[in-house]
Amino acid sequence: MTDPVVSDRIQQDISDNPVVLYMKGTPVFPQCGFSAAVVQILTHLGVKFKGVDVLADPALRQGIKDFSSWPTIPQLYVKGEFVGGCDIVREMFQAGELLTLLKDKGVPVKEAAQA
Repeated sequence: MTDPVVSDRIQQDISDNPVVLYMKGTPVFPQCGFSAAVVQILTHLGVKFKGVDVLADPALRQGIKDFSSWPTIPQLYVKGEFVGGCDIVREMFQAGELLTLLKDKGVPVKEAAQA
């Protein structure tokens, strides 16, 4: 199970930041295609987000999986709520559901950001 310190850190991150992406690498230099795809979607929508590199901390890499009960990285959180991984985010984006979710949660997006 997750180290309480790691769990507290995750809870703090998702509480303090409207949009958080736990990913491999950084938003500027993603280290996997799935992370890069989610960064590209968020960037296209004009969403400001905090990218957290799980490769820099093995405890965090496992901890986020335990925290969400989701086995893969990347993981997207919006206003403290787990949204999903790459496939879910991509499907939501293509269906227009991600834009709706972000707007409903009060996250600023680009007005021209339609799928």
